[in-house]
Amino acid sequence: MTQADLVLVLLWLAFAWSMGAHYTGACMGMPYASGSIRLRPALLTIAAFTLAGAAFLSHRVLVHVGHGLLRGATLGTLPAILILAAAFLLTTLFTQRRIPTSTIQILVFCLAGVAQALGLAVRWTAIGHLALVWVAAPVIACGLGFAFTRLFDRIPAMATAEATGAIGTALVAVGAAASLTMGANDVSNATSVFLSTGFSGPLAAGAIGGVGLAAGVLTWGRPLLERVAFDVVRMDRRMATAAQLVQALVVLTAVGFGDFTSMNQALIGAMAGAGLARGRETVQTPVLRGILRGWVIGPGAGFALGYAFGLGLRLW
Repeated sequence: MTQADLVLVLLWLAFAWSMGAHYTGACMGMPYASGSIRLRPALLTIAAFTLAGAAFLSHRVLVHVGHGLLRGATLGTLPAILILAAAFLLTTLFTQRRIPTSTIQILVFCLAGVAQALGLAVRWTAIGHLALVWVAAPVIACGLGFAFTRLFDRIPAMATAEATGAIGTALVAVGAAASLTMGANDVSNATSVFLSTGFSGPLAAGAIGGVGLAAGVLTWGRPLLERVAFDVVRMDRRMATAAQLVQALVVLTAVGFGDFTSMNQALIGAMAGAGLARGRETVQTPVLRGILRGWVIGPGAGFALGYAFGLGLRLW
């Protein structure tokens, strides 16, 4: 292993760790918000199911990201290092500021920025297709969150302890499914460059990436978990169940077609829809507005930072 390869692996570890921390709220925010699960069991559940999803369900997305965004070019080790460095810095910044954003969008636009600076041919039609998915996903999730909440509200309330416990258990199961989805959907952000550079195949990339994601969940997962759980929409158990279920459906559907979308954006969209189904007063508008600004800033910042890094390498 060369020094450049070692740097690439270390950056992969850092980015995977940062992503794992960033997506705890997207995975288990609703069960945690409703009191269905405590902090430590929530983080352990996320870590276990994320690792499983990355190891066994991520291969189509890995191939798409690793081989589908550049035309007729093999990404070298140094450009891959720059891409991961830019994406890691931006993801860590958003996590530190407790703004749930899309690491997939950051990664793709960091790649596009580096590639443009180095004169590599970007498949802009592929990125345009992904952009349509990214725009549509939270809108669809918002509509489904509204509809599912209204549907669940039609079910007669059952106040028994057994019924309450069953709802809580179901909500934790949906959160576990979302964690599985996160591993399948988001491991490509860190380890797709392993395919682009020929460093490994999709099986090893998925498994190794899952370990990094799980480590991030366990060591720095609390801030985003609490942000999503308590600061965006005031949720009850029915709203929380609807939002988490919609998120898993939207993202897994995208993964099933070999596409990839934002766990955070799907959940925030579903939460907004659930809140609107109960009345606008349940939605914390200033917080939601700040999150939306982060969604706009993330891709542009990724492209700009990636381009700057790539230009620096080219001039050097």
